[in-house]
Amino acid sequence: MTRRSCAIYATGIVCAHLLIVGIALVVAQVFQTMIHSRLKKEITLTEKSQVFESWKNPPPPVYMEYYFFNVTNPEEFLAGGKASVKQIGPYTYREYRPRENVTFLENGTKVFAVNPKSFVFVPEKSAGNPEVDLIRTVNIPFVAVMNELNSYSFFLRTVVSMYMKGIGVELFMTRTVHEILWGFKDPVLTKVHSMKPEVDEYFGLMYKKNGTHEGEFVFHTGEENYLDYGKIDTWNGLRKMSWWSSNQSNMINGTDGAVFHPLINRNELLYIFAADLCRSIHLAYVEDVEVKGIQAYRFAPPSDVLMSPKDNPTNEGFCVPAGDCLGTGVLKVSVCREGAPIVVSFPHFYQADPMYINAVDGLSPNKEEHETYLDLQPTTGVPIRACKRAQLNIILKRVQGFPATKFINETIFPIMFVNETATIDDNSAAQMRTLLLIVTLVSNFPVLIVGMGIILLLVFVVLFCRNRQKKTAKDDTAYTQVSDKPDESSETPANQPARNGSYIAMSPVEAQKL
Repeated sequence: MTRRSCAIYATGIVCAHLLIVGIALVVAQVFQTMIHSRLKKEITLTEKSQVFESWKNPPPPVYMEYYFFNVTNPEEFLAGGKASVKQIGPYTYREYRPRENVTFLENGTKVFAVNPKSFVFVPEKSAGNPEVDLIRTVNIPFVAVMNELNSYSFFLRTVVSMYMKGIGVELFMTRTVHEILWGFKDPVLTKVHSMKPEVDEYFGLMYKKNGTHEGEFVFHTGEENYLDYGKIDTWNGLRKMSWWSSNQSNMINGTDGAVFHPLINRNELLYIFAADLCRSIHLAYVEDVEVKGIQAYRFAPPSDVLMSPKDNPTNEGFCVPAGDCLGTGVLKVSVCREGAPIVVSFPHFYQADPMYINAVDGLSPNKEEHETYLDLQPTTGVPIRACKRAQLNIILKRVQGFPATKFINETIFPIMFVNETATIDDNSAAQMRTLLLIVTLVSNFPVLIVGMGIILLLVFVVLFCRNRQKKTAKDDTAYTQVSDKPDESSETPANQPARNGSYIAMSPVEAQKL
C-alpha cells in the first residue's frame, strides 16, 4: 500500500471518528449541560462566588431623575375646571446603594442584608437648581389632614379649615424642588405635632430617605436551588404582608430587582418585590435587545399588572377595603403609607384608563419615555440595563367643611414621577463579553468537532477521487493500440519479434527498435 493510500484511509478514519463523536456530543448536549451546571454553582450569593462582591457593592452607576408637574391654573381647578400641568425636570441624583450588615444564615443558604440608599445631586444631568427652582403643586399635608378628618364631625372639620385659612395654608403650595423632595417645616404639621408628638412636623417626598434603607431583607443564596438565587425569603421579618385583601396580593414574590437566576428563558414571568409600592409585580418578555455589544432579553410589566379587577380579577386583592377599586393603570398605596390618599401609576398614566389622562391637561404618555423595563443577559441573569419609572399621585375630592374643595371635580392629581436608571459600566461589559465568548465556544465545541469532521470528509472525498483518476490515467497510458487488423503472424519476418494480439506492452527501448 502506497503512502498516498495510507493518508487517504487515515483521513477517512479520523473523519468518521470526529463525526461520530461530534454528533453524539451534540445530541447528548454534554458541554451545554456542563456549562449550565457550572453556572448554577458559581452564580450564588456566597462569599466564594464571583458575583457576590458585585451584589454587595453594585458597580453600575444608578441615577434618579425627578420630574415635577407644575400646576399652571390652580384657581381654575378650584372653580371646577380642568387642571393644567407642565412637566419640569429632570433633577438628577446619583444613587449609592451598598449592602450592609451582610450575614449568612442557615449554613449559607440564606443571607441577611440592609440596603441603605444615599443621593448626591448631579448638576450636569439636571435641568436646573433644586434649591432655587420653584414648583406649584398640591399641598399634600393639607390633603392628609383633610383625609384624616373625613371621619370626624362636620363642626371639627370646619374649625380646622378656618384655622388653616387663617395661617395662610391653601390646597396648592409653592415650594422649591429641594424642599418638596427633602423636606420643610410645615405649619399645619407643626400644629399637629404640638398635640401629637409622634407626628413629624417636617414633610418631603424623600424626607428621611437619604441614607436610610427600605427594610431588612433575607435572601436565598441559590445554594440549594439556582432558581431561588436572590429571591426574598423575608422582609422586615415577614414572609407575607397584611395590607391587602387577599392572600395572593399579600405575597412577597421574587427578588428585589438587583439579581435574577441564570439561564432565563423568554416564556417565564419574573417577579420583583417593590417595597415602595408595597407589593410584588411581575415582568414578561418583550423583545431581544443589545446593550454595549451584549445580547439581552427585555422584560417589562404587562398591562395586566395594574389592570382593573373588572378585566383582571386577580387584582381584586389590591382593593382596600374589599370592593373599593380604582380603574386600570393606578394603585392606591395609602393602605401601607399613613396620611394622604396616595396613588401610584406609570408616568403620565401610561397604560392607564384614558379617563385619568383626560382629567388633566398636559399629559402625554408614551412607551419610549414612560415604560418600566429590565434588560437581562439570559445566560447569567445579570441586569445589563434597568429603567424603573413610577409616578406619585394624590386623590383630590370634595370634603364637607373645607370650602376650598367645594367646586373641585374628583381627580387623581399627578405630583411627580421618578426615572431610576442603571446601565452596566464599560469595564463590567467587557468582562461580560469575554465570559459569554468563552461560554459560547465551550458550549459549541461539539459543533466545531462536527465541522472539522465535515471538512475532513470533503478532503477525503477529493483525495479519493483524485487517486481513482490517477489510477485510470495510468492504466490508459500503459497500453497502446497498434493494429485493428487480423493476426498476420505468418507474414512476420524472421528477424522481428512477433506481435500477439491487438495490444502489446512495450518498453521505451522496444519502441525505439520498432
